[in-house]
Amino acid sequence: MKDLKNKVAYITGGTKGIGFAVAQTLLDQGMKVAISGRSQESVDQALKGFNNDDVLGIVSNVAKLSDEENAVAKITDKWGQVDVVLANAGVGNFAPIDEMTEEQWHQMIDVNLSGVFHTLKASVASLKKTEGYYITLASLAGTNFFAQGAGYNASKFGVVGFTQAAMLDLRQYGIKVSTIMPGSVATHFNHNEPGDKDAWK
Repeated sequence: MKDLKNKVAYITGGTKGIGFAVAQTLLDQGMKVAISGRSQESVDQALKGFNNDDVLGIVSNVAKLSDEENAVAKITDKWGQVDVVLANAGVGNFAPIDEMTEEQWHQMIDVNLSGVFHTLKASVASLKKTEGYYITLASLAGTNFFAQGAGYNASKFGVVGFTQAAMLDLRQYGIKVSTIMPGSVATHFNHNEPGDKDAWK
């Protein structure tokens, strides 16, 4: 995509951290950007951080396909197309496997793994029309396992495999599918408060 001006991006989990930073960068490049978050409060707070009229805030829980279908419908109603989707929403619960609760397990699988499926399922028809881009945010935890990370590792290993297989399914339509695997990033992820201690990240 040589010219980003007036192209349309949708970023899940775009209210803070990596998603927010990507949204700002794409807006600076002339794109129209929709961001989603799980609460109206988080969306409203994020919108205050953008000095740009070409941003749309949507409340959506990626763990629900119907929410993502509603989000994509709002984007296409407003701008008529979707060119780039960044499935960025994620959660992390870290505990030894014998102490991890069923609720913690399901939250990570539902958001981190099922969420990327729901986002793609909801947007794939629009991406076929634009021969667009579908990008997932995995993690180095998607190839490197670590103690107290069984649930998070499982979800991110799954994202990597899902993305690779989806690429093979969708390239016939001109859709470009890829994944990004960050290491440690100085964000609010997992209730972290970024500060000097995160300077190395």
